[in-house]
Formats: sequence, C-alpha cells, structure tokens
Amino acid sequence: MSSYCDFAPGHPVHAPYHDNEYGFPTDDEAVLFERLILEINQAGLSWELMLKKRDSFRAAYDGFDVDRVAAYGEDDRARLLNDAGIVRNRLKVNAAIENARRIVELRRDYGSFAGWIAAQHPLPKEDWVKLFRKTFKFTGGEIVGEFLMSIGYLPGAHREDCPVFRRIASLAPPWMTAEKR
Repeated sequence: MSSYCDFAPGHPVHAPYHDNEYGFPTDDEAVLFERLILEINQAGLSWELMLKKRDSFRAAYDGFDVDRVAAYGEDDRARLLNDAGIVRNRLKVNAAIENARRIVELRRDYGSFAGWIAAQHPLPKEDWVKLFRKTFKFTGGEIVGEFLMSIGYLPGAHREDCPVFRRIASLAPPWMTAEKR
C-alpha cells in the first residue's frame, strides 16, 4: 500500500507539508482551524489542490482567525462564495463559519480548541468521528481521521522508516503517549 511518505519527499507541493507539518503536534488555534478547514474543503478533491490554494484560503479566512470567522455575516459568506482562489462550495463555506462559532463556544469550557481536543483524548477513531459529527459541521470519518493524524492525535501520518517519523516521535505526539497509559 502506498503512503504519503512514498511520494511527498522532494515533491514541490507536498514535501514542505510532509516534512514540517503533517503529524506534528500543535496547539496553535489558527493552525488547528486551518487544518480543519482545509480537510473539510479537500473532501472530493485532492490534497495537492488544497496545498496550492492554501495561501488563498488563508487570505479569504483572515489568517484562520477563529474570532473573525465566527463573526462573519452574509456579506462575508457572499465574498467567500465568489472567491475563485478557494473552494466555492456553499456547504463547506457555511461549515467553516459555523465551526468557528462552535470553537468560540468550546473555549468557555475548555479554554481553547486545543484544550477541547486534549480533553477528549484518547479515543479510538470511531469515537472521535462521532464526537466531531456531534460538535461540528461537515466532519465525516475521512475528514476527522486526516485532521487528527495531521495534528498528532491519531497514528499513521508517517511510516516508521520515514525520517520525519523520528522527528515527530521526539515531540511525543498525543497518539504515542496514549499508548503508554
């Protein structure tokens, strides 16, 4: 079975993400929100397209500032749906705005999006999927799995023989520490 580690290294679009972001733990809210938005928008499309459009997404969604996106109104929704630099899908745009609002709500009890994720850990993937479906919009199994792998909460981002795997392991991602509990 082919892995991201087989073709991403050295690739002009995939390599930087593979080598420096994918699977690395993070608690930066803008990064977490960006990953969630990109995973949602990738549904039915290629990850390479998302990486190519990433700067446009960043500009369109105010640097993935959760508070700013949560405050979006109809003018912003219309602006996003007319922005050729991003994926102009009404369900995905609506999910981004609604999910920002839900992250703002989660802060009340958990302090941050990262705090909410950490408070749920560890869970098997199927329970994560149920939780995300209950909490957020447009979060099916593949989206949730990739999102959580990308931030170090589920294993599988890299093969063990990939040099990036060792770098990530040295950071003790949540999925590795959960096995020791």
